[in-house]
Amino acid sequence: MYRWFLLCLGWLAMGLACLGVILPVLPTTPFLLLAAWCFARSSPRFHYWLLYRSWFGPYLRYWQIYRGLPPGVKSKAILLIVITFALSLWLVSLLWVRVLLLVILLVLLVFMLRLPVIDPLQQKSD
Repeated sequence: MYRWFLLCLGWLAMGLACLGVILPVLPTTPFLLLAAWCFARSSPRFHYWLLYRSWFGPYLRYWQIYRGLPPGVKSKAILLIVITFALSLWLVSLLWVRVLLLVILLVLLVFMLRLPVIDPLQQKSD
């Protein structure tokens, strides 16, 4: 029963991560990490698919090895987040939606800024 729960939660997280690529309100990274965690504990087959066959695989493998983001990814993600939220704020006219978007933007930026960036070349030379 626990295995099926984790499997369903993993696929739900994977679906939300895919939506998060398109929608500025949903963060992709936490849902991907949740999906990887669920699949690692419920299905080796889906975990392998996520790490080696999906579009997100290289980033997840990097996270597993170094516990951080590759150089350049963090700045690109932050830039994309700011651009999509700026577009959303420009298109939305309701004040409460704008305030909600600003709060979500701040939470996302704090989350992203806290993620470590690890360069394996610099790590080996230390």
